[in-house]
Amino acid sequence: MEIRKSIISRIAIIYFVMFLMGSVVIFKMISIQNINTERLEEISENLSNNTVLTEANRGNICADDGSILATSVPGYFVRIDLAAPGVQQVYDKESDSLAYYLSAMFKDATKAQYKRRLDAAYNSKNRGLLITPRKIDYNELQEIKKFPILRRGQNRGGRIIETENKRIQPLGSLASRTIGTLNKGVYGGVHGNIGYTGIEGAFEPYLKGEPGVGYKQNLSGRWVTRTEIEPQDGMDIITTLNIKIQDIVENALLSQLEKSRADWGTAILMEVKTGKIKAICNLGMTSEGKYAEIYNYALGHAGCYEPGSTFKLMSLMVALEQGLVDTSNVFDTGNGIWEYKGRTIYDSDYRYGGHGKMTVKQIFEKSSNVGVAKIITHCYESRPKDYVDRLYSFGLNKPLSIELKGEGIPYFKYPGETNWWGTSLAWMSYGYEIKMTPLQILTFYNAVANNGKMIKPRLVDEIRNGGLLVKSYRTQVLNPLIVSKETLGKAKKLLEGVCERGTGRSLSNPLFKIAGKTGTAQIAANGEYASGLYLASFVGYFPADDPVYSLIVTINRPKGLYYGASVAGPVFKEIAEKVYALKIGTTRLADSGNTDQEPEFPEIKDGNIHKINRVLDELNIGNMPAVSNSEYVKIKCNDEEIILEEKEIPVNKVPDVRGMGASQAVFLLENNGLKVKINGIGKVRKQSLVPGSTFRTGQIIYITLI
Repeated sequence: MEIRKSIISRIAIIYFVMFLMGSVVIFKMISIQNINTERLEEISENLSNNTVLTEANRGNICADDGSILATSVPGYFVRIDLAAPGVQQVYDKESDSLAYYLSAMFKDATKAQYKRRLDAAYNSKNRGLLITPRKIDYNELQEIKKFPILRRGQNRGGRIIETENKRIQPLGSLASRTIGTLNKGVYGGVHGNIGYTGIEGAFEPYLKGEPGVGYKQNLSGRWVTRTEIEPQDGMDIITTLNIKIQDIVENALLSQLEKSRADWGTAILMEVKTGKIKAICNLGMTSEGKYAEIYNYALGHAGCYEPGSTFKLMSLMVALEQGLVDTSNVFDTGNGIWEYKGRTIYDSDYRYGGHGKMTVKQIFEKSSNVGVAKIITHCYESRPKDYVDRLYSFGLNKPLSIELKGEGIPYFKYPGETNWWGTSLAWMSYGYEIKMTPLQILTFYNAVANNGKMIKPRLVDEIRNGGLLVKSYRTQVLNPLIVSKETLGKAKKLLEGVCERGTGRSLSNPLFKIAGKTGTAQIAANGEYASGLYLASFVGYFPADDPVYSLIVTINRPKGLYYGASVAGPVFKEIAEKVYALKIGTTRLADSGNTDQEPEFPEIKDGNIHKINRVLDELNIGNMPAVSNSEYVKIKCNDEEIILEEKEIPVNKVPDVRGMGASQAVFLLENNGLKVKINGIGKVRKQSLVPGSTFRTGQIIYITLI
């Protein structure tokens, strides 16, 4: 009985405790429903309104050597807290002077106007009057800090400084369209400076960084911002662009555009083995008649045109690869005019009577439209799909999908489609009724130079965060072998022949060989090909014997001369020669005589005999006279004396100036009609043109002095 009472008592206690806890919970629930939420709402609103994002520093865009192409520099706005106690103590005494200094710096208002503006804000106890009418730089900020009232500092002078980063390109317009722009405002639902075009847009997630978080706090009647989470700066993008090469390319292209008054032009230089774009220039005519980087014609839709004769290489490689023709086969081009299925095909020089029968090799070198059209229709008229399918196998119908946005989509007709006409095969064979961007064309030629390996072009090497490597971009192979080695060998010979005997022979030089193809395409306007509207281009690679760089130059709607060889060719040649001298010529000399071997008597320079004799007489040094009356002599010596030997100066040949001083070498070379570029000081140790070789008047020779 007692056990039962004990159990009942314990159960009663447990029920009581549970009842008590339940009552407390119910009470709390009722209390929460009726609590005064005004304070909590006030706190929430305060946090929402006063929380601010601290802008992160945007990452840099750099050239291949780390030089800055685009960076963010801080700009400043200055406000003044006119209700601050320190300001009120000196306002009457110094406000007039402050108005004077502000007017003198910004010149947007008179001293009296500034004074009225300050007085009005002071009387209304304005706690943040903006006194800089525009964003100022660091040096201007240092000046403003010395102005009356403001020089008293942040607390006693009421000085409030707001920082806003500004994106600049330190090298001006150099590759500016490729570097890209920012879109300030709303873009994609995000506010602020957002990468919009070029590398800025393509690598926005890396460049933008992560903003910090802070809040505004009212301290003694003045709002200050306190940072809670520090911003994370953006990462740096290391591009493949080379500043020196980019400068060479831009100057050469700009010079030709100004001569031809073309609508636009583009030039791209790429490393054959890696696909790295070392320079890319896009210049279009502005409304003021000047040229600027207003659009990326190299890869954008506006630069996607019918390529014309540069496409003949692709056509012939299709037929060569399938064994349907050889370079020695002969086709009759007649008088340069051929009517095919109701339409007429013309050679560019048909007015001079045409070339009659030619081999495939000669047809390519002369860039005969009739010849190429006859070759392809002869091989594929009954099976045009085989021709187009083979072009597709090269990857020509696919975009390259490089880093930048807005790539033009290549356009190719296909047999059986509604837009395939009876004449389409013939017109496609020499670059019409198709569209490709300059970069897409260059990629194919680069594959030929690279022994058949098609490489994806790229503009970025690395992404770094505070100097630490985050991501590295490797060479990407699009097609390991576009055609057989045999066909590649024939294609290379065709391209070399163009520059040796064909339409591109004006590009040849004695220093190194160029391989490439001219292109002149008539442009359609309002659906019809318009007279006088042409796209001139030249694409190829150099040096032809061991290609290092591939290059394409495209100029749209030039005035006057319009053939690829006469408009785009000179730009290609200038770029190739200068890049060769800058990057290749210093290590690949044209002759075994141009070695690093020290001259026989390095401390005495070869030169004018009269000047040398005068110096030797002054120094009382014995010498043996020259064996002839030659004006220029070569210096040799033995243990006892200095010997002057005749230095032969060949007529209409490149003089040997090794061992001479700079002034004597320049005089001799320029007197012979050469243009001299000098590198270094001392005596001439190397010269780019082989002594005794022929040259053209005005040709550039590079000499290295040590």
